[in-house]
Amino acid sequence: QVQFVESGGGLVQPGGSLRLSCAASGSFFSIFGMGWYRQAPGSGKQREVVARIFSSGSTLYADSVKGRFTISRDNAKKTLYLEMSSLKPEDTAVYYCNQYPTLPDWGQGTQVTVSS
Repeated sequence: QVQFVESGGGLVQPGGSLRLSCAASGSFFSIFGMGWYRQAPGSGKQREVVARIFSSGSTLYADSVKGRFTISRDNAKKTLYLEMSSLKPEDTAVYYCNQYPTLPDWGQGTQVTVSS
């Protein structure tokens, strides 16, 4: 069973930067696509995919974060990263990592709050 542990969130001012990390368990991390997802506060808000990285290293980003976020992976460390810059208040959310397509079990996520 694969488990994900996210870290690196916090409170940051608009325009600031953060780096999120996700430690994954399991033996086959390198062969799977991975993604960062987020769920904004408020009832009815669904979890959305923010960025994806495939086993080839190719990446895809949501339009809302393109040019500001960078996803990367270290297969030897079984760790996924998300570099976030030029953060906006609308980036405020709990951020999760998971495989892409997703597995049913999610980690606890890491809270990112962008506010002055």
